[in-house]
Amino acid sequence: MHNPALTIGLAMAVGMAAQVIARHIRIPGIVLLLASGMLFGPDVLNWIQPESLGESLHIIVGFAVAVILFEGGMNLKFSRIKREGRSIQGLITVGALITFVGGTLCAKLFLGWDWRVAILFGTLVIVTGPTVISPLLKRVRVHHSVSVILEAEGILLDAIGAIIAVVALEIAISPSGLSFIFGIWHILTRLLVGTLLGLVGGFTMSFILRFRNLVSDGLENVFILSWVFALFQISNTVSPESGIAAVTFAGMVLGNSKTYIHRELLEFKEQLTVLMIGMLFVILAADVRIAEIQSLGMMGFMTVLALMFIIRPVSVFISTSDSSLNLKQKTLISWIAPRGIVAAAVASFFAFELNNHGYEGSQLRALVFLVIIITVLFAGLTGGLAASALSLKRKSESGWIILGAHGVARLLATIFKRYGQEVICIDENPRACHRAENEGIKVFYGNALEERVLQRAEPDIRKGIIALSGNEEVNYIFSQRAKYLEKNMTILTGIKNRTEGITRKMVIDTGARIPFGRSADMDQWSQWLRQNSATCQNYIYHESKQDHEISDPNMIGILLPLVIRRSKSVEPIDNLYKPKEKDIVYFLLNKQKMDEAHSWLSRHNWHKHII
Repeated sequence: MHNPALTIGLAMAVGMAAQVIARHIRIPGIVLLLASGMLFGPDVLNWIQPESLGESLHIIVGFAVAVILFEGGMNLKFSRIKREGRSIQGLITVGALITFVGGTLCAKLFLGWDWRVAILFGTLVIVTGPTVISPLLKRVRVHHSVSVILEAEGILLDAIGAIIAVVALEIAISPSGLSFIFGIWHILTRLLVGTLLGLVGGFTMSFILRFRNLVSDGLENVFILSWVFALFQISNTVSPESGIAAVTFAGMVLGNSKTYIHRELLEFKEQLTVLMIGMLFVILAADVRIAEIQSLGMMGFMTVLALMFIIRPVSVFISTSDSSLNLKQKTLISWIAPRGIVAAAVASFFAFELNNHGYEGSQLRALVFLVIIITVLFAGLTGGLAASALSLKRKSESGWIILGAHGVARLLATIFKRYGQEVICIDENPRACHRAENEGIKVFYGNALEERVLQRAEPDIRKGIIALSGNEEVNYIFSQRAKYLEKNMTILTGIKNRTEGITRKMVIDTGARIPFGRSADMDQWSQWLRQNSATCQNYIYHESKQDHEISDPNMIGILLPLVIRRSKSVEPIDNLYKPKEKDIVYFLLNKQKMDEAHSWLSRHNWHKHII
């Protein structure tokens, strides 16, 4: 029984379930999505029936691809693209041309296809998959330059490659046979129309979102979503298939502009993209018959291997020959080239159109899905190993980011460095930054609330951040932004000694911790350090029958527990810390109240320790 509503509903639910499971077992989500599509599709359970959607399938696919590429465009930062501009430009021009020629020849030589269908296959494999590459890079954490190049190549080539492929299809099925020159003209005009409409749409959206009163609170995300759908269809109406380029460039403009809902918009689009990717891959995979993939035989497999191990390296090394990339970086870029949702969507569209015009399109779609399956599995299973072997895998959980370069922050950084942990301080006080540099501490000068400044410190590979500026509101905002960029890191948010403003409960409710286990005035302690009125001493704990809080509020302004050394690990003290036998803690003591500090420490079984 044909039920299009059931097909869409099941595809969404199955798609999300597959991605949740994939994250738990740490494999590329697309692998389970493709398997789920085939399992629930007509070949096995027959619960998801893409044919029940009829021509509306392509409308649904179009809207979903629009959201996916808009979100991808938002994540592309102009500053990063500019640094790797030569490599990216080479890959999306010369590299794409080499891939097109190579893919065409592979289909012709290995499978003996008609030149028209072989050329269509060549255009389809130009694109790589940003929806596959981005999650893979988050998991593998490769060198920044390689990561930026792979993401930019995937997003930009999706827009360009889709237009080239559709124009190639028009030439292939045209009764009169459109000329090659006319086809080039079609490609250029559609790219131009899409780019112009995307820039206009992007600037319009960013302008509107600069004013808080224009769009009511809570409606901003759906407002932008409606604009994306409208822009996609308007561009397609003006120039067929230019909508993909339009939404990509609109996303880039909006993603690089400052709006008051920037982070909320990114998070909304990211969640919506996950839903769309899941639904699309399940539906499109269900539309492919297992027998069609099997019919390709060994020659189909050889075609994919040639694409991966001959065509891809040749295209990368030639197109980046005049770039600053070294041999290892080029090798890793050659190694990671999975195909994704745009290739799958356009292949399904091709199969539909070719079958309507008397050509065999099912094998073309089957081969594209075979390319997707093998390249995704290969990149997902070996990408991390390749990055490690080439020394291009960034360390995970390597050190701390400290907001502030004042006396206490520099003291913390010095202690961490002593035990081999990397520390980066961020401050917009030039004097504090200069002092940090003189003490051999790595420091970034700038406003930490600007995303580009925080990104320079690479929060995605850090163990955590410690927000210790003298302004607790800034600490709170900085912590939230850092947590948005890297959800799994440890967050410590400093608060001052007062009852108003940012409270202890507010910090804990966000999932953050309190450094030193209590409120503390960083300006005051830093001043005491500067005036030599405070000193740092080590104390070892001998277990007591009487429990106590190391962050005793009665000791505010008298002693400040900074860092705990337990075995070989060194961690900042926070509100979760409980003393254990032989713990060594660095305390900052107020020299004017040393007697009170020593009395408290002795009473609670803390004894001076020399390291």
